[in-house]
Amino acid sequence: MFEYFPGNYVWNLSVVAALNSGGLIDEVDRACRPIRELAAQGSDVGTRQLMASFTAVVDDLEQQARTAAEKGHNNAAGQMYFRATNYLTQAERMQSAHDPGRRAIYQRCLDLMQKTFDLIDPETTRVAIPFEGTTLPAYFKSAGPGAPCVIMFNGLDSTKEHMYVSSFPHELAARGISTLMVDCPGSGEALRFGGLTARVESEDWAAACVDYLLARGDVDAARIGLVGWSLGGYYAPRAAAFEKRLALCVAWGANHNWGEVQLRRLEREGENPVPHYWDHVMWVWGETDLDTFLKKAANVHLDGAVENITVPFLIAHGENDRQIPLKYAHRSYQQAVNSPRRELRVFTPAEGGAEHIGLDHLPHVSVFIADWIADTFGTQA
Repeated sequence: MFEYFPGNYVWNLSVVAALNSGGLIDEVDRACRPIRELAAQGSDVGTRQLMASFTAVVDDLEQQARTAAEKGHNNAAGQMYFRATNYLTQAERMQSAHDPGRRAIYQRCLDLMQKTFDLIDPETTRVAIPFEGTTLPAYFKSAGPGAPCVIMFNGLDSTKEHMYVSSFPHELAARGISTLMVDCPGSGEALRFGGLTARVESEDWAAACVDYLLARGDVDAARIGLVGWSLGGYYAPRAAAFEKRLALCVAWGANHNWGEVQLRRLEREGENPVPHYWDHVMWVWGETDLDTFLKKAANVHLDGAVENITVPFLIAHGENDRQIPLKYAHRSYQQAVNSPRRELRVFTPAEGGAEHIGLDHLPHVSVFIADWIADTFGTQA
């Protein structure tokens, strides 16, 4: 993996995510160069300075985008807003859950994202999924009337904006497949603005997503799939085990036993995905003390669940994933005995995509997954 900040895995993960989600190396370098010395002090120290440094680049991009739009250069402006969203979401996810400015920063991410849609991607719209008396915020990227659709669940610290800038929905659209990018309970707007925290039973919100898609009337009801990355590698298989209207499932990073992973992290085994880690996970899961959180986390596993998956099931995992050991990918594959088409794809360091959810070579992994889905749905040209 490209390591801009030697020895700081967490910050490096954001750098490669930004670069592999449409970022430009010059802009990323301008954001990172002023904070290189801070990075040597660990992942928690300096996250506010990281935010300020990335924000300076975002400010410049936004001003350039306004100027371009005033001249009628909408494509250029839209691309600038796209990159600004990418950089700001990467910096926002690194902040403390208790940072008083975090909500305002995230609102700016939403505003920049909407400007991108308005200028260069009218096929993507903001939608709201009815869920237990409230709504789950989401983006819907249409591939046309009657197209199959993939529901996409995010992970512990990602948002629907991360999903969009990854360009995975664009890969699916090119193959005739729509995408519903969802801020699940415990993530994105659902957490920050709606106060919805994570829960074990991901089938609850999967069912709400399927209900929403069926009510739209422009989605092929027989071809609705589910993809989840990172912690979504738990959410998606769990949901597919019990929500039988789904036609396929992808675990983009096999999070077979996330509860066990938390115990490893207590022993400082493996890497954390974000700074301020324990504050972050307790915020996501709605707990205020570590012991209670760990008791809840012990139930976040797929033992006894993946056996109930009865649709095609892809597990994509990096050989050098420093957060989630490869053994969990094998465990999910071994237990998914009732899937009519199960596949384990391990990405190696030699080809790239070997790190967590393939962030070191994200396009390589996303293209493979998009092709697998298109082959399964029968939309591949």
